[in-house]
Amino acid sequence: MSGPMALEPGGARDTLSLRVGAGPSAPRGPAHGTRRDAVDRLAAELADGIGPAVHPYEVAALLESEGLTGEVIQERYGHPNLFSLAAALYERVPRTFPEPARPADPWRPDHVRCALRGALFALPGLAYLLTGRLWHAGRDLDVLVVAGLVSWAWGQALGHRAHLRMATGRREAGRTLLKGAPLGALAATGAGSLVAGSGTAVAVAAAQSGFLAAAGVLLVLGGERLLLAALSPLVAGAAVLPWWEPGDALRLALPLLSLLGAVAAAGWALRTVLGGAPSPGSARPALLRSLPYGLFGLSAGVLVLLEGRQHPYAVVVLTVSMGPAEWLLYRYRGMSVAALRATATPGGFLLRTAGILGLCLLLYVLPLLPAALLTGARPAPLMLLAATLWTALLLQAFGVAWPPAAVCLATAACAAWLGALRSPPAALPLSLLCGAAALCLAACAVRLLGRPAPHA
Repeated sequence: MSGPMALEPGGARDTLSLRVGAGPSAPRGPAHGTRRDAVDRLAAELADGIGPAVHPYEVAALLESEGLTGEVIQERYGHPNLFSLAAALYERVPRTFPEPARPADPWRPDHVRCALRGALFALPGLAYLLTGRLWHAGRDLDVLVVAGLVSWAWGQALGHRAHLRMATGRREAGRTLLKGAPLGALAATGAGSLVAGSGTAVAVAAAQSGFLAAAGVLLVLGGERLLLAALSPLVAGAAVLPWWEPGDALRLALPLLSLLGAVAAAGWALRTVLGGAPSPGSARPALLRSLPYGLFGLSAGVLVLLEGRQHPYAVVVLTVSMGPAEWLLYRYRGMSVAALRATATPGGFLLRTAGILGLCLLLYVLPLLPAALLTGARPAPLMLLAATLWTALLLQAFGVAWPPAAVCLATAACAAWLGALRSPPAALPLSLLCGAAALCLAACAVRLLGRPAPHA
């Protein structure tokens, strides 16, 4: 067949007419107008089903599903057969092709969880408000700094490895955390003890390292609410300080109670996941795969501490902003998937993802401007440091680990060197370093994430 067959009798006759003979023609006269009106009414009633049809045969199938018989078609609508009426209806209703329903966003963020995680990153700092006068905080601060940097680096690497094992099963991730978290606490405590001037300083470093290890376990396993419950004694004690002096015993007991609660909650969470059925065996990922995440954690810690040397509240601002930062990471992925559906060319997708990246960065760093002014921090280095950290986290979320680790490590090394030459470090060099790092990471993100493959 070289072309479509006409459905109407006469002229080129359809196959049904050839088999059964030509049906009666539509009558003329007063009844003709009535039947034509009936066809118009039928077209209006079935418009939603007729509009998307791409061929009259689809309309014929629709009429059959409506139960129209040959007698009804001839007597009520004045057409000789089903195909004739289908062709008439197809001509009357304009073509409409509705867009398919938009699928659910697979990267829809959990707003409460992101906000809670931002608070949980900052709340442990209240322990220093309660216990600062019980030990030589000014003299032994280096102990906490060294132990904190080791904990931060170890926690980033361990969290990445646990998430890799999570692809095999929660039990396997739990086994990784069970082995890695205590080792991390011991390593951080040992590093802090190297610069400790007293046994009290070592004990404080051990408490900090143990809490960070337990908190890391809970955050990986989704135990944010358990961690919040463990921190409630600490929060309650810090909240009453402006109006009531709790005394040395409570100042020490409340942080210890939160520490024990966090360790107990982490143990309970690990026991829960370890009680599950083991997953089929799979090869364990190489330890070196988590190395760049640990190096990034170390360099990020150095940069944050250098910024906080002059303005400690800048560290608090950055810590709290980690909740919105995580929310924006989800939004970037969700908007990129939507851009993948909305664009038809690689160039168009590249432009859209570059715009999404810029929008997310602005939404993250702009609120830091009033926060910096309120806390007396310098806005420029704080905002540029935040942009560097967020872009590095974005690349890591897509499995791009070494470029952000190398850029942040080089930036931290240069900033630490400048800080050693001039204490406290000048604002301009730190701003220039973080600005250059942010530009490098943004260019890397546009190049690597501006392709459809990472988002498919």
